[in-house]
Amino acid sequence: MNSVILIAGARLQAVLLLVFSAYMLLRGHNAPGGGFIGGLIAATGFVVYAIACGTADARKALRFDPGSIAGAGLGIALFAGLMAALWGDALFTGQWLFIGATEDDKGIPLSTVLIFDIGVYLVVLGAVLSIAFSLEEAV
Repeated sequence: MNSVILIAGARLQAVLLLVFSAYMLLRGHNAPGGGFIGGLIAATGFVVYAIACGTADARKALRFDPGSIAGAGLGIALFAGLMAALWGDALFTGQWLFIGATEDDKGIPLSTVLIFDIGVYLVVLGAVLSIAFSLEEAV
């Protein structure tokens, strides 16, 4: 049985890692970062939680099967890549949509690059957690 301090610290650290992973995901297409590193950081948060609280509790906190998360991420990344075909461009060409754009304001930019990064984030998160949970349950 782990100490109360370890469990409380792991919960706090897991939350901080998940928030930081979201930050890395969102800044990734304009600066270093992106879906891959964001997914690794998020997986680290769940692994820390699993070490302190057990794999069963970490799976409950995740709420979805890691393999399903990876599959959904693969579908999202593929969807983002195929979006370019709707405009007649080559696969995985970045497309931009400006929400709320007016003549004076560009609006909020939404790109297929970000959607692709979200897919990569989910693939990496699901794959790493599948491996980590399997290794921890085998011990």
